[in-house]
Amino acid sequence: MHCDGATEELPVSDTSAIVGDDGIARCAWGTSSDEYRRYHDDEWGYPLHGDRPIFEKISLEGFQAGLSWISILRRREAFREVFHGFDIVRVANLTPADADALMADARIIRNRAKIEATISNARVVRELTSGNPGALDELVWSFAPPVHARPRSFADVPAVTPESTALSAALRAAGLRFVGPTTMYALMQSGGLVDDHVSGCWRADAVDNRA
Repeated sequence: MHCDGATEELPVSDTSAIVGDDGIARCAWGTSSDEYRRYHDDEWGYPLHGDRPIFEKISLEGFQAGLSWISILRRREAFREVFHGFDIVRVANLTPADADALMADARIIRNRAKIEATISNARVVRELTSGNPGALDELVWSFAPPVHARPRSFADVPAVTPESTALSAALRAAGLRFVGPTTMYALMQSGGLVDDHVSGCWRADAVDNRA
């Protein structure tokens, strides 16, 4: 059971859709805070495209490893500020002195391995996309799985899939770090490669009614 770490804060019995105080049914994790509600309604599961947005999400998912996603959401604007909007070239050009400065910035997650991995990953992505814009987008989306059955609750949602494992392997082979299979499944969920909104959630109903 994995939703960017969100469901780690909810008991299993609360992982189906529930109606919030605004009368709207959501995946249960999407009702646990205002930040999660906005993220659930406006971002999670919408198709994400573009090298920079995908690089940003890979980076933030990497920082989330071992933590709850809410800790990332509450620091996201600070992450964007210190990593120059996750501009790939600018992040790739960060120096060891810049990494030291980031380690001193209490507004973000001060983990040297993750900071250095973000800079290293930017250099890999810079080479991947140099002269070939969209290459990261194309690579990630090439692992989008076939449409699967709508989960009834988050108890039915896997933490790892064959596709997330394959995506992880491909990114690692390219030289990226902090891109394990569980982290990549979270990326697939948040970036809309899979749709894990549970039955009864308004987002699920909106998609299913269009089908």
